[in-house]
Amino acid sequence: MMNPAEFDNIAQAEEHFWWYRGMRRIMNAMLDPIVRQRQIRNVLEAGCGTGHFSHHLAERYGWHMHSLDLGWEGLQYARNYGVPRLAQGDIRALPYRSAAFEAVVTMDVIVHLQKGEEHKPLSEFARVLKPGGLLVARVSALDVLRSRHSMFAQERQRFTRPRLRRESERQGFRVLRCTYANALLAPVAFAKFRIVEPLTRQPPASGVRPVARWLDHLLYLPLAAEAIWLGAGLSFPVGQSLVLVAEKTNQRF
Repeated sequence: MMNPAEFDNIAQAEEHFWWYRGMRRIMNAMLDPIVRQRQIRNVLEAGCGTGHFSHHLAERYGWHMHSLDLGWEGLQYARNYGVPRLAQGDIRALPYRSAAFEAVVTMDVIVHLQKGEEHKPLSEFARVLKPGGLLVARVSALDVLRSRHSMFAQERQRFTRPRLRRESERQGFRVLRCTYANALLAPVAFAKFRIVEPLTRQPPASGVRPVARWLDHLLYLPLAAEAIWLGAGLSFPVGQSLVLVAEKTNQRF
């Protein structure tokens, strides 16, 4: 489970903070061409946090969102957003019938489980999806990019592209896209997380606190550029995040 203290920070930042704006733009660019080719109505966001992204998806695509989170702290914010159909529950044991949804979306949630437990939510996502249903998952990538923010948020694992693909395929998914994102800033992140933070011995702290407007704009620009690249169907070989888009099949391996 994510550190409950982080919900307040997220709620204050996710509308305007550069990372949230940039990652929404990336997700839009990757989803738009896929969504146009599919009939999607009922969608689950597994690990919805404050519900902000559920609200965004409902507005952009007209999806009938069902939003679940383990922590009541995030669900309180989701009620304020007017997000309907909220549920408190565990992504490892979803309280929904089988084949209930055309799509499942999960953003930066699986990373809060201990390494080795990722098969449990992936199995549940496959169960609640209809055949041919879409899984859209984003996770933190590469252990070398773990930061004091990771520790504060209680992130317990990070993924490589081969491992995320392999674990998804084992649960019966056919991978349509799997790419790193937040890639252009990865060298800066590496220097900050592996050199500056260890040298200064800074304690764990949230990384979503506001920054100066000029810096916020400067940090947003690489993500906006990535959205164009990823929206064109291209990929990155390394990055701070991984985005998976996969389709449920009837086979498990």
